[in-house]
Amino acid sequence: AIPRLFLAFAAQTFRTSPPNSRAMKFFVSAALCVLGLCLARGADHRASVTPVQKVIELLENMVNKGKEEKHTEQVQFAAYKQFCDDTTVDKKRAIKEAEETIEVLKADIAKYTSDAAQLTKEIAGHDDDIATWKGD
Repeated sequence: AIPRLFLAFAAQTFRTSPPNSRAMKFFVSAALCVLGLCLARGADHRASVTPVQKVIELLENMVNKGKEEKHTEQVQFAAYKQFCDDTTVDKKRAIKEAEETIEVLKADIAKYTSDAAQLTKEIAGHDDDIATWKGD
């Protein structure tokens, strides 16, 4: 509606007014004002955000936040995995050492058991000798 009214006024002004007249100056001023308003409205229109644009912006923010959280979790998991790997190596080594110690101790127990059996036989023999000597 405004552009048609403006065009009608412009046609009337150009037909009836000389170039330096007050009407022509008014028309040029009005044209510049309308142009400025149109540009301001267009800029304001572009500055305003539509609901779809807002949703897109929120989704992009969610994606960025998700990527940041994923990176944080990856770093945390890598540290935890390194801890687990190091602990696993330490525990396997400790288990191997403990198994070797167990084998050594089992061998010692077997040796001491056989030594005790041997010494028990020798003691029994000596007891017999003592009993024989006391009987004489």
